[in-house]
Amino acid sequence: MAGNFWQSSHSQQWILDKQDLLRERQLDLLALNEDEYQKVFIFFANVIQVLGEQLKLRQQVIATATVYFKRFYARNSLKNIDPLLLAPTCILLASKVEEFGVISNSRLISICQSAIKTKFSYAYAQEFPYRTNHILECEFYLLENLDCCLIVYQPYRPLLQLVQDMGQEDQLLTLSWRIVNDSLRTDVCLLYPPYQIAIACLQIACVILQKDATKQWFAELNVDLDKVQEIVRAIVNLYELWKDWKEKDEIQMLLAKIPKPKPPPQR
Repeated sequence: MAGNFWQSSHSQQWILDKQDLLRERQLDLLALNEDEYQKVFIFFANVIQVLGEQLKLRQQVIATATVYFKRFYARNSLKNIDPLLLAPTCILLASKVEEFGVISNSRLISICQSAIKTKFSYAYAQEFPYRTNHILECEFYLLENLDCCLIVYQPYRPLLQLVQDMGQEDQLLTLSWRIVNDSLRTDVCLLYPPYQIAIACLQIACVILQKDATKQWFAELNVDLDKVQEIVRAIVNLYELWKDWKEKDEIQMLLAKIPKPKPPPQR
């Protein structure tokens, strides 16, 4: 993406402080503990991923939609908008911003209906309840809450440059790219610049692939290694949580605990 990250709204308005993030979540953390809260967001990141893949979107668009989703709830309770409505709304907005092309509203609703029925029936007994007018209304609310800061810098581009600079092969890029995708299920995209996330994901990939020869390369990087280690810990904690989580058994109970939006007035 063209432009300078450090002068962007992403850098100046959307690298948040961890304490502020926790404070904003207090209302939701009365209903869910921290692990349960993270599990809910893992689930909805998976929903966005599946919807994006069925709509044949690029990973960059799916990643931007996931960041929008996380940014909204960084400033709002889960009871403000049903996450099942916000997820497709974020996809619709991200596809416009990333210049993917227009997704027709009817196609988006149809994909949501089929995905909930076929891929997520273990979570939802009912059909997808929303229509085009709900998504368009939600889009205005999302834009307002994002403060129209729509350009999101992702770790993919710095990751490509780092792997190239390291002179390593495709296997390392493939694994670290997957770890970047997984990092979207943590808070790191709200707390750290994308180049630091790219370095952390690359470091995890090098450990998994036992590339000891890269240690010197990492040591010579001009980067805040404490921050990189914080990101590594967040991603490793995600894998620990994921490993023991029986999503299909637990998710209905977790979704039932989420604070619910007030029903709209009957027209």
